[in-house]
Amino acid sequence: MIAALDKVPITFDEFVAWYPENSEYRYELRRGVVVEMPKPRGKHSKLAGDLAFELGTALRSANQPYFIPKECVIKLSNDIGYEPDIVVLDETEIANEPRWERESVVTRGQSIKLVVEVVSTNWRDDYLLKLADYEAFDIQEYWIVDYLGLGGRRYIGSPKQPTFTLCHLVDGEFELQQFRSSEPIVSPTFPELSLTVDQVFG
Repeated sequence: MIAALDKVPITFDEFVAWYPENSEYRYELRRGVVVEMPKPRGKHSKLAGDLAFELGTALRSANQPYFIPKECVIKLSNDIGYEPDIVVLDETEIANEPRWERESVVTRGQSIKLVVEVVSTNWRDDYLLKLADYEAFDIQEYWIVDYLGLGGRRYIGSPKQPTFTLCHLVDGEFELQQFRSSEPIVSPTFPELSLTVDQVFG
């Protein structure tokens, strides 16, 4: 369940200054409104943790200069800030991030190699809102991990089933590819990754 905390529009800087430490919730800023998001629990949390581990292992074996931070807020505009389930950052670009060391805030699409959102009851946010915002921010790759098959039929088909949607940026627009069941996930950004959808969904 997601709750909007404040209907009065605020700026991203006000949001970061307000963000409480050690909260049992995560927060995002959407069009100037602070939205409270419960921290992932149960299978959602396990899936995100396992996937981050698999990604980290693939990055190390390929000796790529990327890393997965424990926490990270992406500033997409003056009134939008997201905290994805997983984000992969480019270490060579972090030096150009003015707010990284002080606030763990990323302000440039070039610093981000991948964003992952694990779908929960707020599936419209992941398939509509965030897809459009991440695309406009020039994020190279975006994964929508819908392990319960919650997305709308126009996104995951009918009958609904667990679906892994990979969005890859080509000429400024996301091209979408979907994977299911025992299909291997083919990532243009991480070709060394060797996982099937069943392995991810566990």
